[in-house]
This record gives sequence, C-alpha cells and structure tokens, in this order.
Amino acid sequence: MVRMQGRNPREHGRSASPLELFFDLVFVIAISTASAQLAHALAEGHIGSGVLAFAFCLFAIMWAWVNFSWFASAFDTDDWLYRLTTMLQMVGVLILAMGITPIFTSIEEGGHLDNRILVGGYVVMRVAMIFQWLRVAKQDPEHRDCALTYVKFIAAAQVGWVLLIFPHLSLGLTLACMLPLYALEFLGPVFAERKGEGTPWHPHHIAERYGLIVIIALGECLIGTIAALQSVVEEQGWSWEVAAVGLAGIGIAFTLWWIYFAVPMGEGLHANRSRSFVFGYGHIIIVAAVAAIGAGLHVCAYYLEHKSTLSSTGTLLTVIVPMLVFWFMLIAIYTAVIARDQLHVRETVVFVAILALAVVLAQVHVALTICLLVAACALVPTIVTDERLGVREREQALRDIES
Repeated sequence: MVRMQGRNPREHGRSASPLELFFDLVFVIAISTASAQLAHALAEGHIGSGVLAFAFCLFAIMWAWVNFSWFASAFDTDDWLYRLTTMLQMVGVLILAMGITPIFTSIEEGGHLDNRILVGGYVVMRVAMIFQWLRVAKQDPEHRDCALTYVKFIAAAQVGWVLLIFPHLSLGLTLACMLPLYALEFLGPVFAERKGEGTPWHPHHIAERYGLIVIIALGECLIGTIAALQSVVEEQGWSWEVAAVGLAGIGIAFTLWWIYFAVPMGEGLHANRSRSFVFGYGHIIIVAAVAAIGAGLHVCAYYLEHKSTLSSTGTLLTVIVPMLVFWFMLIAIYTAVIARDQLHVRETVVFVAILALAVVLAQVHVALTICLLVAACALVPTIVTDERLGVREREQALRDIES
C-alpha cells in the first residue's frame, strides 16, 4: 500500500505505465465493436440511428477512459489496491462492449433504448472511480475538497443512469432525460478542478496518453479495413479495386497519424494548463471521428461486395465527413492550447477543396476507388506545408506563450 497523494506535475521523464497500456487494451475491443456496428448501420441506410447510437456508445467509452487517465496522471500509486481497482474498471469496459450491439439494434428499431448492459458496465467503471477519489480524499488532505466534489458529481450521475434503465420510455423521452446526466458528467470536473489548485496532472503524460488512444482509433482504420477487405477477396478474389480501397485506408491512417503528432500537445499543455478542458473534451470528438473513418472504410468494402444500400457518393461521404470533423477539431484544439495560426487557413482551404473534388468525381460516376484515393491524398499538401513552414510557426508560438 502506498499513500495516495498528488504526484509531481513536473516529474521528469513521466510516461505511461504498463498498467495504463494494459487498461487501454480493453478499449480496443469497445471502439472496434462500436465502429463495426456503425459500419453495418450505415451500409443498411440507417444513417441517423447509426450515428446516434455510435455517439452514445463512444461517449460512454471515451468518458470512462478520460476520467481514469486524468486521475492516473495525478494520483497513480501503482500499488496492489490501485491495480485491482483499475482491473475492475477494465471489467466494466468489457461489459460495456457487450452492450453496444443492443444499443444499435434498439435505436434502429425505434422503440425504447436498450442500454441495460452498456450502463451496467459504465456504472461498474464509475463506481470504481468513486472509490479511487474517496481514497484521495482520505489520504491527501490538500486535494480532499477536489476529490469529494468529483465523488458527489459522479455518484449523482450514476444514480441517474441506473434509474433510467427501468422505465420503458420512448427513445425521444429517454434521450431528453439523459441531458441533465450528461451535464452532471461534464460539469463535475469543471467544478472539482476549481477547488484549490486542482489536480496535479502531468501535461506531457496526458499528451502521451491521448496520443495512445488516438493510435488505438487509428488502428481501427488499419485492422478494420484489412479485415473487411478479406471477405471481398474471399468472394471475388484480388482486384485493383480491392487493392485501391486498402491503399486508401492505409494512406488515410498514415496521414491522420502524421498531422496529429505534428502538434506538440505536451508543450502546449505545459504552457497553457488552463486550456485542459478544451484539450480533454475535444479529443472525445477526435477519437470518435477517427473510429468513424474506420467504419466508413468498412462501408466501402461492403459497397464493393454489393452489400450496401448507399450510393457511391453516400459511401464516400461516410469517410469524408469524419475526416472533416477530425481536421476542424484538431485545429480548434491547436488554436486553444497553442495559438491561432494563419497557416491553418490555407491548409484548410486546400484540404476541403481536395475532399470536395472527390465528392464531385463521385457525383459524375467516377469509380469509388478513384474517389477514395483522391480523398486519401487530401492531407498530403498539409503535411508538406507543415514540414516546410509549420514547424517554425509552432516553435515561435510556444516561445510566445512561455514568455
């Protein structure tokens, strides 16, 4: 047993622990399941219900991950009790993953929301988190008020989630009842971090942790694309279309990785700790967008198998729309955490123009594979510009905010 006290937020060489990496592993399952279900829904033409179910599931997945990661950055003791509590949270993630399919099915059918399993897994994770915060409140007087504020908000939200399981309300009424619960979840950290100096999270450690969850989502673009294309190859054999979709998926994943990790998130958070909420909450959308791109690439494979009800343009948009969401959210985080950069305006114009070209080509009946390859090149000019000019711009911006 180690006394749970705030860690040094300026600790040299702080990096993700083996337990944190193990913790992330179960999120691979949850994100992959949600992405696969979204792909099925989109391919069947259930766009509205699929996107709604995906958003609901990704919030539960990412919110649990976010809360643990920031807590671990500030209070990780790595003793036996901390490890067991973290493993209990991992069990909750696995339960949550089993509840993803019923969420999609119930929303598609338009009845009541079948969220019993998902909420059960989510509550397991959050109750374990309450125990962690109570331990902080008992063992770290400096952060006692902050920890108890977290406990109150988390506990109140969990009571609400559990109560929402029992009445068989219509889907619309259930979603309306969720709004105050989402408010509790989001506002809890805002009020808690105002107690004293807040939690002593480590900026470079947090940046690394978020980089790892983005990589997990990018893995869905790679693994999901190959897995989906295998079924096409088994039925139709190899063709240039199959190879092109695979190449496009890999190219999109590579360029997303490149442009994301070009941003010095750790240095920006170190100089601008007050912007942590924009960074943390904004990344929920970034991870969801990357996972949705993986789902879109699945839909492209379904299109080649003639198992999709979407048109060529509709199929292409399942990839392009989340790419746009990823880009604009990344720019928003960069602007908030580091600085406003005029270079991004030109990069955005070129990026959007190339994606628009891909849509126009699809509209005039150019093969989907060609349109996908065009979309895969959308970030290439941005990467080239960034390597030539962006590095100096960021270095100057960081010097400005540190001075």
